[in-house]
Amino acid sequence: MTKTDLIKEVAKKSKTSQKEVELVLNSFFDTVKHTVKKEEKVAIIGFGNFEARTRAARTGVNPKTRKKMTIPEKRVPVFRPGKAFKEAVSSK
Repeated sequence: MTKTDLIKEVAKKSKTSQKEVELVLNSFFDTVKHTVKKEEKVAIIGFGNFEARTRAARTGVNPKTRKKMTIPEKRVPVFRPGKAFKEAVSSK
């Protein structure tokens, strides 16, 4: 499902215009990105948690040259699904 498909589906289910749904979804995405960037967690009960974690520096190998290289420490976004979301996906 693409973002456009999601907007259409939410608009249909909520009986709201696609423009209004797009505005709300974009605001939601921007808020989650901004909050996680500030190293705060976004917890949506029943759905899941969005947060940032720091991936430690490690040694890797360049596949072309076979030389060892250091991969620097990096912050990455993480989503952990909630219990209700996991159960909904796992049931048929």
